[in-house]
Amino acid sequence: MRSFRSFFGFYAVKKHKTSKAWMHEHVTDRYVQRAKAEGWRSRAAFKLMEIDDKDRLLRPGMTVVDLGAAPGGWSQVAAERVGSGGRVLALDLLDMAPVSGVECLKGDFREDAVLRELTLRLRGKPVDLVISDMAPNISGIAATDQARSVHLAELALEFARRQLNPGGNLLVKVFQGAGFDAFRAAMMAAFDKVVVRKPKSSRDRSSEVYLLGMGCHPQSEEG
Repeated sequence: MRSFRSFFGFYAVKKHKTSKAWMHEHVTDRYVQRAKAEGWRSRAAFKLMEIDDKDRLLRPGMTVVDLGAAPGGWSQVAAERVGSGGRVLALDLLDMAPVSGVECLKGDFREDAVLRELTLRLRGKPVDLVISDMAPNISGIAATDQARSVHLAELALEFARRQLNPGGNLLVKVFQGAGFDAFRAAMMAAFDKVVVRKPKSSRDRSSEVYLLGMGCHPQSEEG
């Protein structure tokens, strides 16, 4: 009984130390500090800004769909860069405080009814850019978490292929691991060009990367 308690006592202390270390890293992170100072919803805003500065994805007047938008950092950047003549629709399972210039929809992207509602909101107008920073709730089981993340990316790709203008673009977060190569191959079949982006604001230890598909093939070319 003593060894049982010792084990769980050690586990609790270790978990507490890990949580404290994460919190310290988070609050001292320069991108977190910049986001607070500059009024961005999250540090993720800098990831999209960096990619957009390089690849020129966001232009005035565009229609953009942001999947997995909460807390809204990417939606903020998109709305600012497409301007008043553009349109940004944001979808997330979580509640999200209103963002100026953004139409918010709450729902689970994996549910058909939610996708139908999002499609109705588009009013038949094709989309110029789909962006997705979605990630699954972490279970702690690596294989399960990786499979869930790839599934979300596949759903984003499926939505993009249905809704994008011919020549439109998709930017989606993917974690390197099982299923990554197969998903990249699927994107290469759907777009003229696919590149990998790892923004400086993405933490080095994270396996996350962003796949950018440029030049969506017309629907008539789908196999």
